[in-house]
Amino acid sequence: QVQLVESGGGLVQAGGSLRLSCAASGLTFSNYALAWFRQTPGKEREFLSRINSSGGRTDYADSVKGRFTISRDNAKNTVYLQMNSLKPEDTAVYYCAARTVYVRVGATKWDYWGQGTQVTVSS
Repeated sequence: QVQLVESGGGLVQAGGSLRLSCAASGLTFSNYALAWFRQTPGKEREFLSRINSSGGRTDYADSVKGRFTISRDNAKNTVYLQMNSLKPEDTAVYYCAARTVYVRVGATKWDYWGQGTQVTVSS
């Protein structure tokens, strides 16, 4: 079965950096677009970034543009999210997701999800 496993979350001070990873199995990774979302209690899952199957196209939410960078390594079946200049409002559970078509759509339209990794940014 398809599995997406996030890692790399943790506690960091404001202004710091973290790199999240999401390792995929059970699917032909290079055929899938990947995305990162985040969620805080009581709020909907928020789109952050997506990358197409080859890695040649990316897209970012305004809230993270210029601070976060998505990338992928198809040889390692892994997608990354480099997060710089972190702010306390970036505190959330971060999720990766996969779908076959590279389209900016809401969370409900993504086919596969990881279990999430907690990121906490202290002020």
